Amino acid sequence: MSDHSVSAPNLAELQSHRSEKWRGFAADVLPLPVAEMDFPVAQPIRDLLTEMISKSDLGYLGSIPELGQGFAQFAGRRWNWEVDPLQVRAATDVGVAVVEVLRVFTQPGDRILINSPVYQNFYSWVNEVKLEKVDVPFVNSGSVSDDVNPWTLDLDEVEKVYASGLKVHLLCSPHNPLGRIYSREELTRIADMAKKYGVIVISDEIHSPLVFKSHEFVPFLTISETAREVGITVTSASKGWNIAGLKSALIVSQNRAIDEVLALMPPAVKFRSSILGAFASAAAFKDGEVWLNSVIDTLEENSLMVHNLLAAKLPSVKTHLPQSSYVAWLDLSALNLGENPAQTLLERGKVAFNAGHMYGAQSTQFVRLNYATSPTILTEAIDRIVKSL
Repeated sequence: MSDHSVSAPNLAELQSHRSEKWRGFAADVLPLPVAEMDFPVAQPIRDLLTEMISKSDLGYLGSIPELGQGFAQFAGRRWNWEVDPLQVRAATDVGVAVVEVLRVFTQPGDRILINSPVYQNFYSWVNEVKLEKVDVPFVNSGSVSDDVNPWTLDLDEVEKVYASGLKVHLLCSPHNPLGRIYSREELTRIADMAKKYGVIVISDEIHSPLVFKSHEFVPFLTISETAREVGITVTSASKGWNIAGLKSALIVSQNRAIDEVLALMPPAVKFRSSILGAFASAAAFKDGEVWLNSVIDTLEENSLMVHNLLAAKLPSVKTHLPQSSYVAWLDLSALNLGENPAQTLLERGKVAFNAGHMYGAQSTQFVRLNYATSPTILTEAIDRIVKSL
């Protein structure tokens, strides 16, 4: 395999992997939950890691200007986003980054807004810093257009929450599990409202490298000077280049007042990042775009394949074509699989998905399917759902 043509290995090889995805279930279960990809890692990252390990270069992480420089170069090429490398801070992972940012901007009991269904760890991060969660859920518009994500966010309702007294809006952009891209107009209004009502916007942009080529991703901090006054971006190479286990993330700010508060974070926030992860991330941003572009092509093909398989074999299952990343959000209500469809499919079909209730109380009949794998495995997964009925 070359970085110009990336594909997943066969099931037998994948079952030898040591990650949670492949060790978290019995051998007869086909696992499609955990948000990691089954594709081989990009060659520049492999080369860098091989060199470091061969030299026993596994000490503590110290200064790493390459990380900020690499991200700035990537952001400039990809999104025309001008980033000062000195305003890029290292952290262990996106979860740790969000929690540490919240620690310096909030006090226990402050109110934080999320928009469900949303990545399950948003809930645990909020609980860890003892904030009061407020939820303005997405609503399914019912649109069947392949070009428009059917899930919409009522920004009038968001403004009501802002106006009622809110400290932080934790944004998932691009959205997981909805695979949704926020428009420039939506982000502009969020930024303007945040300034009006004194709200900090933390934009989790970990899935941004994986936006499909027919869609435009807009980093929150590129929206306006207002966005930079109220916003902080937390991101990582971990999802885009499939290196989550290496533990490295970024905190990006572009405003002096925001920087002064972020400077209050403990020095350990940086040093807890992995030396392998930080340098691998720098290599990904600097030299990993050939691999990334190939993976995005594969993911778009897989997304369409899942959509077509469901239409042919399970037409009552409602879903939509994502605009980014590698998770499909499936409404299994019509299949009558009980209170927890994911558990039923695991028991009957030996196929594992993420249960919808993890993402929001209104999503109990949904499952999240990870399609970053081979067409053979995806076909088998859909067949196992059919056999479970």
